[in-house]
Amino acid sequence: MNAFVANQPRSFTLLGLIVAAAVVVLDQLSKWWILDSVMQPVPHVVEVTPFFNLVLVWNYGVSFGTFASGGALMPYVLSAIAAVIAVCLVFWLRQAERPLVALAIGVIIGGAVGNVIDRLRFGAVVDFLDFHAAGWHFWAFNVADSGISIGVVLLLLDGLFAGREKS
Repeated sequence: MNAFVANQPRSFTLLGLIVAAAVVVLDQLSKWWILDSVMQPVPHVVEVTPFFNLVLVWNYGVSFGTFASGGALMPYVLSAIAAVIAVCLVFWLRQAERPLVALAIGVIIGGAVGNVIDRLRFGAVVDFLDFHAAGWHFWAFNVADSGISIGVVLLLLDGLFAGREKS
């Protein structure tokens, strides 16, 4: 029996799910803090450093505000799409044989779920991180968006370097 178990590929599903849950918790706690403390009584710009501010932006669309003018049902449509993607990612997570892949998929799932929660609660995603340089402001984003971006970068890195490990 032990020889059979030793030949099984190792699953990192639990790692990915724990990471996803941590991202959701951090995302929702940060949004709660911004909405209930930092931006009260009136939303304003909080200058943290010469290149970083805290702001309050309601994103009614997806990346960079795309599909923001889709009507009253758009938050539900976008939430449904994100939920389907998250479920597909869970199936992919179950196949993960390397911790980096599980970590990457976990942060993407957590980010997707964090933004779905916002859409269902508020009809929009709460964005508040504002980086800027030379008078140009990048798009405001949040912890969930960061998780999705970091997860995609980790998957790209894994794809670039995992083939060398298998060779």
